[in-house]
Amino acid sequence: MNPTAHDSPLGKTIAGSSEYDPGLLFPIPRAPKRVEIGLPETLPFHGIDIWNAYELSWLNPRGKPVVATAEFRVPAASPNLIESKSLKLYLNSLNQSRYENIDAVRATIARDLSAASGDRVEVTLAAIAQQPATTIGALDGDLIDDLDIDIDDYGPPLATRLALDDSTQIVEETLVSHLLKSNCPVTGQPDWASVQIRYRGSRIDREGLLRYLVSFRLHDDFHEQCVERIFSDISTRCSPLALSVYARYTRRGGLDINPWRSSFPDGVLRNPRLIRQ
Repeated sequence: MNPTAHDSPLGKTIAGSSEYDPGLLFPIPRAPKRVEIGLPETLPFHGIDIWNAYELSWLNPRGKPVVATAEFRVPAASPNLIESKSLKLYLNSLNQSRYENIDAVRATIARDLSAASGDRVEVTLAAIAQQPATTIGALDGDLIDDLDIDIDDYGPPLATRLALDDSTQIVEETLVSHLLKSNCPVTGQPDWASVQIRYRGSRIDREGLLRYLVSFRLHDDFHEQCVERIFSDISTRCSPLALSVYARYTRRGGLDINPWRSSFPDGVLRNPRLIRQ
């Protein structure tokens, strides 16, 4: 039987480990939720889940602690997503382990996350002392949050809110909202995000799009699943020629998760730290 979110460490009192333990990682198959959303077996997008970790430490060969930050890039095509609390517990299990250098730590984490996700995970580590001052970034695009509209639907997500405007013109534009909120499907805790939607095709009605995004407010799903639902609903209702959906979620437990799904032939995805991250 495939593990589900309710089998995970979320919402439970779990003893951490003072010794390195890759067994703490809890993979959750992506396929069942994709079937529920209505995604075909051959995915209509490519993408990455970017994780940023701010609580990472280990011991050098002489026992002195080292602290660093990390970026993990998990392919959207991987069979599994990794449950976030299990990843935090796993990273904490490195705290009392000794490593020869930062490259050894990187190789260890890359091996373990790749095994849990079922695909190659890219891992980048940076020692705190070697990092420049952080610059707060922003998502490019037209902000739609200032639209003066009434909203009274907060869940479940209402794809029927999505529509095209009266124009027959083909456009390429990027729209941004900071009003995306959903809830953890196990604990019910709120997950806050900024979302960037880029598309090429007939013009999407902005008021309907904003109402649709707000209708996630009481919805229970993991970050990755919300982004894939948004991609699927816009694709079905608005038939864009190309589409990308990128959500930047706020940090919890020293981790933030930033899923990106796209049918554009994009290159390297930017990883800007936003004001709420």
